[in-house]
Amino acid sequence: MTEKWAQRKLIRDHVSILLHIIITTTVLIYPVVVILKCESAVLSGFVLMFIASITWLKLVSFAHTNYDIRVLSQSIEKGATHGSSIDEENIKGPTINSVVYFMLAPTLCYQPSYPRTAFIRKGWVTRQLLKCVVFTGLMGFIIEQYINPIVQNSKHPLKGNFLDAIERVLKLSVPTLYVWLCMFYSFFHLWLNILAELLRFGDREFYKDWWNAKTVEEYWRMWNMPVHKWIVRHIYFPCIRNGLSKGCAILIAFLVSAVFHELCIAVPCHIFKLWAFSGIMLQIPLLFLTKYLQDKFKNTMVGNMIFWFFFSIVGQPMCVLLYYHDVMNRQAQTNG
Repeated sequence: MTEKWAQRKLIRDHVSILLHIIITTTVLIYPVVVILKCESAVLSGFVLMFIASITWLKLVSFAHTNYDIRVLSQSIEKGATHGSSIDEENIKGPTINSVVYFMLAPTLCYQPSYPRTAFIRKGWVTRQLLKCVVFTGLMGFIIEQYINPIVQNSKHPLKGNFLDAIERVLKLSVPTLYVWLCMFYSFFHLWLNILAELLRFGDREFYKDWWNAKTVEEYWRMWNMPVHKWIVRHIYFPCIRNGLSKGCAILIAFLVSAVFHELCIAVPCHIFKLWAFSGIMLQIPLLFLTKYLQDKFKNTMVGNMIFWFFFSIVGQPMCVLLYYHDVMNRQAQTNG
């Protein structure tokens, strides 16, 4: 509705921007309030925050892209010439169908039209759904049989004996890596492709070969393509266009990512100690370190080894232990 009013020039651009800010803020804040007020379970709270975050990213892209389309349309009306031919299909205003399709499609970046496939492969969808069920079950099995017993018999990693903490982190490294890989395969390879097939969505680039990443920067550019494309389009390039340096733009991108990681984990856990936020922001020094090592030792996998060390041996097990013990302590205080 806001874009329809702006397109018909019933409201000014600054009014439409204000309305979009109110809408997107409400979409993000309301679930936080509900989760904190209702004392929801961790899993249901995570699902709600995950959906709210995706919706926020989509709405921001919708508002930003339509603003650019209006500016372009106005320049064309004034007789401005552009270096390349402009497809009329991509500068028309939003319709109900285009908005609904975008909100369902496996992409975070809005555009008036998308490449579409000719038909739906029903047999292929059925096979992928079966795989998704199997790998989701495998993920639950590993959590129940391996991860839960280890964390239940551990102490807080920042308290107690340092060697005991290292032992638990090392014990957790393999099962947490398997769970993460099952999650990645189930969501990015299976579920997003299933959704794309059902909607006949043509762009199936949801990830690249991030496991071969030689630097942390390569990993963040390849492991989650929908988010990467959103950040490049709606954070990185706008920062560059407004005169900020490349380093500053990257810092802002990591800051936004850290905030959303914190929201999606801390809010469902009811724990606000910035563990997730700090974990993401600490990637920045690693980014420069792995880049330096890659430049120094060319054509080697030193950066890849460092990435896998921090990714599977240090980062994820430590986060699991930190949040598990803080959640258990909070529940004990609440019940007590």
